Amino acid sequence: MPPRAEMPPRAEQPRRAEQPVRAERSRAGELPRAEDAPQTPPRAERSRIGERVREEEAPRADRTRPGVRPRWEDLPRPEKPGAGAAYGRRADARTDDTPTDGRPESDGPAWDDGLIARRVNEDETPEPATPVVVEPRIPGAQPVMPLAFDGPLRSRLDALRELVGLSRTRLDSRTLAEAGRVLDEAAARRRLSGQHTVVAIAGATGSGKSQLFNSLAGVTISETGVRRPTTSSPIACSWSDGAASLIDRLGIPGRLRRRPMHNAEAEAQLRGLVLVDLPDLDSAAVAHREQADRVLALVDAVIWVVDPEKYADAVLHERYLRPMAGHAEVMFVVLNQTDRLPGEATEQVLDDLRRLLDEDGMALGEYGEPGANVLALSALTGDGVGELREALGQFVAERGAAARRISADMDAAAARLRPVYATGRRAGLSEEARDEFSARLADSVGATAAGEAAERAWLRNANRACGTPWLRLWRWYQDRGEPPTGRLPLRAQADEEATARQRVEQAVRLVADRASAGLPAPWALAVREAAARGSHGLPEALDDLATRAGLPPGRPPRPGWWPVAVFAQACMTILQIVGGLWLVGQICGFMAPNLGVPVLLMVIGIVGGPIVEWSCRLAARGPARRYGLDAERRLREAAAGCGRARVLDPVAAELLRYREVREQYAQVVGVGGG
Repeated sequence: MPPRAEMPPRAEQPRRAEQPVRAERSRAGELPRAEDAPQTPPRAERSRIGERVREEEAPRADRTRPGVRPRWEDLPRPEKPGAGAAYGRRADARTDDTPTDGRPESDGPAWDDGLIARRVNEDETPEPATPVVVEPRIPGAQPVMPLAFDGPLRSRLDALRELVGLSRTRLDSRTLAEAGRVLDEAAARRRLSGQHTVVAIAGATGSGKSQLFNSLAGVTISETGVRRPTTSSPIACSWSDGAASLIDRLGIPGRLRRRPMHNAEAEAQLRGLVLVDLPDLDSAAVAHREQADRVLALVDAVIWVVDPEKYADAVLHERYLRPMAGHAEVMFVVLNQTDRLPGEATEQVLDDLRRLLDEDGMALGEYGEPGANVLALSALTGDGVGELREALGQFVAERGAAARRISADMDAAAARLRPVYATGRRAGLSEEARDEFSARLADSVGATAAGEAAERAWLRNANRACGTPWLRLWRWYQDRGEPPTGRLPLRAQADEEATARQRVEQAVRLVADRASAGLPAPWALAVREAAARGSHGLPEALDDLATRAGLPPGRPPRPGWWPVAVFAQACMTILQIVGGLWLVGQICGFMAPNLGVPVLLMVIGIVGGPIVEWSCRLAARGPARRYGLDAERRLREAAAGCGRARVLDPVAAELLRYREVREQYAQVVGVGGG
């Protein structure tokens, strides 16, 4: 059998010559002709090409077999910035570099998640599609450095934690929820990378968020189009490794994580940036708005994208910009789509946008002052994008966005807590209020009446000791039914209570009102409740004190001159007796008649006895008064001590706790004193 003649090899030069022709037709908008389609190589040539490709891809296939994750350098990366992606392309569409039999060039797994990135340059020949690179998770990578807070911020966080702990028993959980969330998020962010800055791109429908996101990334990552809503889930793009834990915190799955176009200059400028494209803030889908709000509470900074038509939208300003005005230092406000504005309209819209932001209370970063950066650009034409990229790179390089965001969150939480910690009025219990409360309690137990009764009792004892025997005998006869101690009862009415309960309750109410004056409502309520708890059983305790501390048992003490007065009164009595017996003896005839001497003795005794008694009464007024005052003082001190232990001390404890939380609150807001 004659040998089979070999077919001449396919001419290569004509094929190369045909490519410019096809390119010219493509630029002219003509459809490719059938004869221009790439010819299928022979089966033998395809076999040799497949073997060579498999040999070249063998190391990569070993690294991408199941159970072994690929290394970053083994993954395909785009080579030119500004590349786009062709969405909606069929999976079986052919390109010039795809074999006609549909077999892949490599056995390794695909990392493009079905989203094909393709750059379409109108001035050059169409190039093969470049897959969008998903962020790899490299096993055994070096651990990232966690976020480190400076001293003032750490002190403020400690003060906020102490403030929440001291307030849990006084404030409801809803009031402390925001402060607790700030502490939790600060602790979670502190454990993550401090070398990365998470920036979210947020805006209303049709503002061009995704277009700006793609322009910054240099590759079409987030889908754009006229369909609304276009972005349904947050998409993350990281410019450096080590941000996986940060993106995990945002709840973004691996299929929505991308890497930017490979560009050494852009990567060096934005190293450490994690950019997140959010769903529309005014989306018709509630789930989209909830996702956007959730991620906005977790990112380090926000780029607000507005367009010339909706830059004054009430939803954006009232729901987001105005409540977050304190976060101006971690915000960028970008006026997009400036290519739609003619002439000087861009500056006019920017001025009006600055006016609205100023009305929202947002500080603007102008003239070197800290605040939000307001920029104008066109993501479609690229005008102004470089300025935003430069500002964003400088912002990321500072590595301070996370700390500033946490500080702004603390400021917002402190502003919400201000009504329950600060009123601008002086609060506390003055000494005058304490003395007034003690005086009211003393009056309720009858301290003044007890002192007067003690004084009268002392005078009675003095009269009994220094009075004439005849008067003392008469008084003894009258006082046989009284107690032998010589004390008078503190209450004249047997059916009257030992203490005036109403006076005690009124005294407690007054001191509670004065102590709670100037306090925030929760702490004023706590002070009143503490006073009310202490008033339970206070009248009974005061009754017992009035019984035990009113007057000492037994007779009142006697001064040193009492024996002299008693001796003088005895002498006067003896003179009366001697004079009387002398007169009786003269009447009976036992003695010689002499009326002068016995009458004189009797007159001296009868007159001298009352004089001695009157003198003793005058001398007893001073000691009796001191004795009554001492009894009143003891009762007042006892009543004050009881009231202090039961009412004033609990109230003072609540006031002390309030002063402590006030000091902690002052540290949270950054004020040196309370």
